[in-house]
Amino acid sequence: MPPTSDDLSRRNQLVHDPDGGLPRLREIMARLRDPATGCPWDLEQDFASIAPFTIEEAYEVADAIERKAWDELRGELGDLLFQSVFHAQMASEAGHFDLDDVIRSISDKMLARHPHVFGTESRDKSAEQQTADWEALKARERGPARVLDGVALGLPALMRAVKLQRRAARVGFDWPSTDEVVAKIAEEAAELVEAREQMTTTEVAEEFGDLLFVMANLARHLEVDPEAALRAANAKFTRRFQRIEDWLAETGRRPDQSDLAEMDALWNRAKAEEKAQVEK
Repeated sequence: MPPTSDDLSRRNQLVHDPDGGLPRLREIMARLRDPATGCPWDLEQDFASIAPFTIEEAYEVADAIERKAWDELRGELGDLLFQSVFHAQMASEAGHFDLDDVIRSISDKMLARHPHVFGTESRDKSAEQQTADWEALKARERGPARVLDGVALGLPALMRAVKLQRRAARVGFDWPSTDEVVAKIAEEAAELVEAREQMTTTEVAEEFGDLLFVMANLARHLEVDPEAALRAANAKFTRRFQRIEDWLAETGRRPDQSDLAEMDALWNRAKAEEKAQVEK
């Protein structure tokens, strides 16, 4: 049955209501995907084409948090929420599920995984014990499965490496200390450097992947988030290189008009500048 004029009027009012909340966003999404009047770009999308945007938005949330850009975070969280609404709208159109099902599913999951809050279990437990209980509940939900089942393929590679290693560690497949991990890193790095001239490109990539995998294991043993650590290193590199550009610009030059020795000296100057600011 086609919508009545009253229905259309109500929907239009909702779309333009700044206090419409989640129903407003759902209506906007439905309108964008309307086959007759929607946006051509939105109509062309499917789960696979939208997934990269979902991942990107999650990283932009993390970036805003890293920079403590709270005003930006509000918008980035909205962008990430919109991704969930977009996927739910497409799922609804295909008859799989809708946004209410998504909300019901996560709500039920949170209740089931927090019996110490919503049930009868005691809250008198450490964060470590709560983490262990959470993992045990997840394992029961998965049912009979192989140890590494359920670690999502679409995760960033470093994050997935850590999750795979954590799963294996639960059943005792793990080095007892960081000493063995560091030794393995040295071994893998030496093999890669020594044999790179005799290796094919594919073999070099494989050996380098092995080295990264062990580096992720070291991060796990040190309780370091490798993704966050690399983001911080990227930010530090960007910050210091931009200082090099600034100082060269003061002399009317660009980096390609300098040389490695000069830029290396400026890099060390940037490091010293940052250290002095921290010590103030």
